[in-house]
Amino acid sequence: MTLLLDRPTDEPLLFPDLTWEQFKLMERWLDVPGVRLSFLNDTLEIRRMPGKKHETVKQRLSTLLDAFLEFAEIDHTPTGSMTLENELENVRREADLSYEIESNSETRSLNIPDLAIEIVVTSGGLNKLAAYQKLQIPEVWFWQADRISLHFLKDDRSGYEPILQSRLFPTLDLDLLQECLAIDNHPLAIKTFKQRLKG
Repeated sequence: MTLLLDRPTDEPLLFPDLTWEQFKLMERWLDVPGVRLSFLNDTLEIRRMPGKKHETVKQRLSTLLDAFLEFAEIDHTPTGSMTLENELENVRREADLSYEIESNSETRSLNIPDLAIEIVVTSGGLNKLAAYQKLQIPEVWFWQADRISLHFLKDDRSGYEPILQSRLFPTLDLDLLQECLAIDNHPLAIKTFKQRLKG
């Protein structure tokens, strides 16, 4: 395990051709600080825990989104990076951030979040959208290269379609969100966002 954590790159390690049972056995061995596991279509991904840039963007986005949800009076539960898995679909994934929207009874019955958010600083690894499709997460956001892209699960569950505005939060100003994510000073970013929300 020391070799994994001392790797000079943040690229993930991929181990193909594993059964779900083999993955669950390895999961117990690899339950150590500093490692995040994902599993999709018989492939195990081992990734080091994210660095400062990833965590800074994640915390900022969480703070801004929480401010919007409070302002818009949307009943929600932040579920963080909870582990999502489905043995029948051969998938396990942890989002960087996730949210349940209390008004969505369909996802409540499935015990899955309505929104998963990924902060992408390094490339490579498993296809995250394919994993979320198997988990039936309705909306997925990616922050990458200072931009947010949004994806919504098609009604027939056959895949995601890119969208320009959140279906969950149609009044959220994405341009404002991205602008405040790019401000260097954290308190100023939060203050600016809240002031602009109020008009």
